[in-house]
Amino acid sequence: MPSGGPLPGFGPALRQAGRATVRLVLAAATAFGSYLFITVLLLTAIGTVAVAGAFLLPETVLLIRRIAGAKRQQTAVWTGREIPEAYRPLTGTVRERVRTAVRDPGTFTDLRWMAAYYLYGWLPVLMVPLWPAGLVVDGVRCGLLRRPAVVLPLIGRLADLDAAWSTALLTPSPKARLAERVEELTETRADAIAAHGAELRRIERDLHDGTQARLVSLSMRIGLARRAYDTDPEAARSMLSQAQDLAEEALTELRHVVRGVHPPILTDRGLAGAVRALAASSGLEVAVHLDGLTDGSRAPAAVEAAAYYVVAEALTNVAKYGGVAEAGVRLARVPRGLLVLVRDEGQGGADESRGTGLLGIRRRVAALDGTTTVTSPPGGPTVIEVELPCVW
Repeated sequence: MPSGGPLPGFGPALRQAGRATVRLVLAAATAFGSYLFITVLLLTAIGTVAVAGAFLLPETVLLIRRIAGAKRQQTAVWTGREIPEAYRPLTGTVRERVRTAVRDPGTFTDLRWMAAYYLYGWLPVLMVPLWPAGLVVDGVRCGLLRRPAVVLPLIGRLADLDAAWSTALLTPSPKARLAERVEELTETRADAIAAHGAELRRIERDLHDGTQARLVSLSMRIGLARRAYDTDPEAARSMLSQAQDLAEEALTELRHVVRGVHPPILTDRGLAGAVRALAASSGLEVAVHLDGLTDGSRAPAAVEAAAYYVVAEALTNVAKYGGVAEAGVRLARVPRGLLVLVRDEGQGGADESRGTGLLGIRRRVAALDGTTTVTSPPGGPTVIEVELPCVW
């Protein structure tokens, strides 16, 4: 074999082995950390049995979650596939946190992986030293010219094996995923109830302060007109005219309430037309972009109403707090359903804790199993992105 050139195919194998080595070094570091963690586990077990140290258990479980999370991330980088997590939040009193930590299926999954890793985690430590032995310096014959063809692929296969075992052990069980889903549905159900309650209070307030007051005044005007009809026809005519005005105002108030429940314009024009009309009447210069909504297909009524509410609330926030006269709205069909995006170049700094607008959006979207992302750094821009799952 010529001494002046590299081995055929050695370059790609070298690069792949380099990636595998980095992977194995990280795996070895994780294994070393998990071995050191045995002391923490023993102290936690002793403290839990002694009851007085039971508060250590939730903190230890959180540390285990971080170690397992680091391993998931390492594996995802190597395989290109994310390993999902399914944990119950450790909140509440010490007793509640201990009970959650013990009953969480994710805790068993992580402990199972850690126990198995104590057995096979030392393999990367032993294999990494073989890597220098597989190197062939160009132009130097040392009797190991055939070693790269054996050692380098072996390192790659070991990295694949470690990733496969970690994926199998760290993937949440169906029970854990079900528990996470139940927790998520419980939270969204609470949000939906809260949003529904707020909506009922708003309707009640609008009816009481607006429509009901006008109807009471209308009834009084008609009663006075009846009494004055025989003695003062002109006064009765004036009162009837006022009563007609009050009836028209009451109808306007009722239409406003109905629009808050389900805007009729959605039924008449569809979501695209309703959002265009909303943008035109917002007092802002709004650019509306539609992707895939022009073929006549309609999303479910609840989804359209939620999307309309998101746009209306977001544009109201821009007009009140944005400090700009322009905004952009995008509606798009996506694989999971409907995407709603509202953007403005205003002052930013939107905070959900300081008002009910963004919180109302998040609750209404969560009630439909959707997602809400709000990005609003100081100085802007503010972007509200909502994805509503549905079948077209």
